[in-house]
Amino acid sequence: MQHANVSIDVFIAIGGNLPDNAGRSALLNCRAAAEALRSLPGLHLAGLSQWYETDAIPSGGPTYINGVAWLVGQAEPVDLLRRLQAIEARGGRVRSVLNAPRTLDLDIIAIGQTVRDAHDPILPHPRAHLRRFVMQPLADLRPDWIHPVLRQSAAEILAGLPMQGIRRL
Repeated sequence: MQHANVSIDVFIAIGGNLPDNAGRSALLNCRAAAEALRSLPGLHLAGLSQWYETDAIPSGGPTYINGVAWLVGQAEPVDLLRRLQAIEARGGRVRSVLNAPRTLDLDIIAIGQTVRDAHDPILPHPRAHLRRFVMQPLADLRPDWIHPVLRQSAAEILAGLPMQGIRRL
């Protein structure tokens, strides 16, 4: 847990590629999730990236909408994960097989400089630095953000990732 009077940066990846139960598009569902982040206790929304459309992996599925929210304040990892999963559930998320299409996916990318090996959540996110669809919107917000393990900035990590498969909306 961080010291009570020190605000930290928290980055949440937002994504989805299926409409929700009400037929709301993936983009509208992601926007609604970003708005729901405003209600998280102890945090305030400091910024929201541009939205990107990215090819599905494995290929052939509907394209994904991706973005990153930058929150500032205090967050306890397990509690934050639980709250994000509740937002996902309200957005129609059904957990099935790994990498299945989904209405909404909220991943904690980082909570300050916290390094946490315990599962649910591992911090920083163990694959964020490999994914342009995470690093591009994060670098839009905070190119100077330093990865807690790699000790590289978001801009430096992004420079090493392939360009294909991502389009700014």
